[in-house]
Amino acid sequence: MDQFLGTIADLANTSGLAGFFVEGGWKNLVMILISFLFMYLAIAKGFEPLLLLPISFGMLLTNLPEAGMYHSEFWVYETVTESDGTVNEHFINYSRILQHGGLLDILYMGVKLQIYPPLIFLGIGAMTDFGPLIANPKSFLLGAAAQGGIFFTFVGAAILGMSAAECGSIAIIGGADGPTSIYVSSLLLSNDDSIGVGTIALAAYTYMALVPIIQPPIMRALTTKKERSIVMGQLRPVSKVEKIIFPILVTVVIALMIPSAAPLVGMLMFGNVLKESGACDRIAKTAQNELMNIITIFLGTTVGATTTANTIMTLSFLKVIVLGVIAFSIGTACGILLGKVMCVATGGKINPLIGSAGVSAVPMAARVSQKVGQETVPTNYLLMHAMGPNVAGVIGSAVAAGVLLSVVAH
Repeated sequence: MDQFLGTIADLANTSGLAGFFVEGGWKNLVMILISFLFMYLAIAKGFEPLLLLPISFGMLLTNLPEAGMYHSEFWVYETVTESDGTVNEHFINYSRILQHGGLLDILYMGVKLQIYPPLIFLGIGAMTDFGPLIANPKSFLLGAAAQGGIFFTFVGAAILGMSAAECGSIAIIGGADGPTSIYVSSLLLSNDDSIGVGTIALAAYTYMALVPIIQPPIMRALTTKKERSIVMGQLRPVSKVEKIIFPILVTVVIALMIPSAAPLVGMLMFGNVLKESGACDRIAKTAQNELMNIITIFLGTTVGATTTANTIMTLSFLKVIVLGVIAFSIGTACGILLGKVMCVATGGKINPLIGSAGVSAVPMAARVSQKVGQETVPTNYLLMHAMGPNVAGVIGSAVAAGVLLSVVAH
């Protein structure tokens, strides 16, 4: 009988439930409840469900005591002295992870090795039509202006005493591009920083989901009724040759000017060439669908796995949330303000509302421009005009990422 009771006691002590009663175990329970909240928002409210649901489920898995699917201690950077005497201060023992890591540890290697975000960009490129941008090249300016939130927030985070790596990782949230945020933060952040990749990703995708809520008040505050009533002319047709040359030319120019942006921009444009060439329909469809879906599952779940209680329930996470919304709001405002300038310069031919679509939330930001415009003039169709700045914002956020990596990493 005593042996039986002892066995039961051992089972109870080694169960996951026992983990909630150790010191700090209550934090895991809170994180699990937070994961339930995000699942509700993804399923019931439709807030970026394709990524928010995998992220929230990854959050659930990593905070279940003794599940052993993700080990944050494996991802601590080590200092290694090479045979030639040089010191490598950013070494992760991947052999240890391969031998002893859990399922999510193995999959998370795709984030740390910067594999998943460029592949996401490949899928995005295969689904993107650059026609509106080619038809109206001025949209490039609006997409560039909307990245202003990134650089303003970088300075603001520095004033608050954050490290350069933390400043760059938080600032990129202003581009409203989840894969870019993950890419930059995975390259910059180390165990010496107070925030992690999961923190950045969670904030980035939260604000992407809240685009229809955050942007309209800013758009109405910065524009007049007369400006919102401007009806823009029809865009010119874009030839197939133009659509093929454009991504190739953009890749060459940006890669030569900002090499750090080449992985993201290159894969984005490669996906677009697959689509526009018409010669690789099978590959293009795979990039749009199967590959995109698989990488989205891996990326979302593993990033969610990094959102442990020790990384989320901190003052640093609150700073990320506050600075993130500031970055996103400033980016939206910069796009609109340049839109107003262009409206005056063109004699009232450009509706400033399309400037808000310069952030990289495709196509949600463009749809918000359309919606706010139709509140004033129901027959005003701004969607295709807004898609120009919107896809320019995708390119702009990748370029901004390259600039941050060049400045901070060096």
